[in-house]
Amino acid sequence: MSQSIRPMISGDSPSPRSVAVIDIGATSIRMAIAEIHRDGTVHTLDTLVQSVELGREAFENRRLSRKSIEKSASVLQRYQRVLQEYGIAPADVRVVATTAVREASNRLAFADRIFVATGMNVVSIDEAEVNRITYMGVMPDLKSHPELADGKSLVVEVGGGNTEMLVVRAGNVLHSQSYRLGSLRLLTTLEGVRAGTARRRAMMESHIRRILVRISEEIEDNTPINVVALGGDIRFATHYLIEDWDGSELARLPTKRLAKFTDKVLDLDEDAIVKRFGASFIEAETLAPALLAYVMLAQHFSLHHIYVCDTNLRDGLLHDIAVGGSWTAEFRNQIVRSAISLGRKFDFDETHARNVSELTRKLFDQLQDEHQLDSRHEVILCLAALLHEIGLIVNVRSNHKHALYLIQHSDLFGMSKDELLQVGLVARYHRRAYPQPSHDGYGTLPQEERVVVAKLAAILRLAIALDDTRSGRIREIECQRDGRQLVVNVPGVDDVSLEQIAMRENSGMFRDVFGMQVLLRAGKG
Repeated sequence: MSQSIRPMISGDSPSPRSVAVIDIGATSIRMAIAEIHRDGTVHTLDTLVQSVELGREAFENRRLSRKSIEKSASVLQRYQRVLQEYGIAPADVRVVATTAVREASNRLAFADRIFVATGMNVVSIDEAEVNRITYMGVMPDLKSHPELADGKSLVVEVGGGNTEMLVVRAGNVLHSQSYRLGSLRLLTTLEGVRAGTARRRAMMESHIRRILVRISEEIEDNTPINVVALGGDIRFATHYLIEDWDGSELARLPTKRLAKFTDKVLDLDEDAIVKRFGASFIEAETLAPALLAYVMLAQHFSLHHIYVCDTNLRDGLLHDIAVGGSWTAEFRNQIVRSAISLGRKFDFDETHARNVSELTRKLFDQLQDEHQLDSRHEVILCLAALLHEIGLIVNVRSNHKHALYLIQHSDLFGMSKDELLQVGLVARYHRRAYPQPSHDGYGTLPQEERVVVAKLAAILRLAIALDDTRSGRIREIECQRDGRQLVVNVPGVDDVSLEQIAMRENSGMFRDVFGMQVLLRAGKG
């Protein structure tokens, strides 16, 4: 555990906000303590790490032992005392758990025990949240690098349980995916196997090769690609191989040099790795399988070098706190692009989808006083508008139900499973039946989320009515509340008779949710 450094407050400058993030991973529990300044910059004060056996248990038995749960609680109690020394309030501490806890069958019991012991709320973040945080952390490095700014990059992190991947071209995320390939997961496949070093390596290579085939399938063309590697194992190797690398910019690591170093590591046991390379026991455990995965990835794409980024999950979490957890306009655009790509896979009517999406944005903005929802909900509405008809490719009659299924089981970049469910439900209710407690997915939502779905679906139905002719002729709207009636004026359009018929059919849900009849008028006022 590193030495604590108390925050310094100088002169008359505004006092920075002291915060902390805790990452409960497969092999360790790590904490970063930082100051967030008024201009949004983050200055890390201290980092702490303690080993745990959560990943090995979760990947082998799908369950965390009482011993490991108690050790985790003990570690977090010690961290809590450090936080008290810094004077950091519980509200300024974010605690997340990744693959190991998320996959454990008793993850709720784990979270409850931690809460009883420390008062900390442990949130299990899924792959989408990890990808979002990765994107936020790595994009500044990609944009500032001349070779990567306009090219195609494969951003990869081999973690203890999963490998996370982003395909980025010219700043745009083309694809995101999570694979069940991790350094600790690889090691668990070898438990009980009596084989020499060469045989064990061959078995790991076989597992890695299968994932490489899947990664190649996700990359649609043969344009040149760069690999940007993240993760503690590759950072350790890079610091060892490039002594003057301080992490302030991307490191360029030759593949042959990395492969030679990996060969040495694979020939050693954990004690020897600690003694020879100065690694910690936490690092020594996962170093060999993780580096082998990175080497095979670089060789698979015939790359002479890979780039290594010093960003980690805790950096991303601190940045997320600094921006208040809000989605930037750029991140929103990335999500929208992902939805459009998904829609094209199902041959959707892109022109109509875009028109409806733009109309929902304007309705959402002008009806802010009525729905009282935030910018994240606007993104959910936008995505539902873009994808509300993708179920047509399965069946016309029940296309709304199929849209829910397709959306819920998609890999929309940056959207968690809970958010995907909300998008799917809003799309599901774009036509026909109103939300019912018996409907799959809807009845299990908390009341607050049920209300959100109903509000957004009601707005979506209005937007669909406005583009009922699929001509895109209605682009501008002006919403005014007149008593218990919402008047939607359409400037620049003289005849909206067809849209008025559609609005009468589609506005019932809006009336029931918001308590207002909807009147559509041509021209102004």
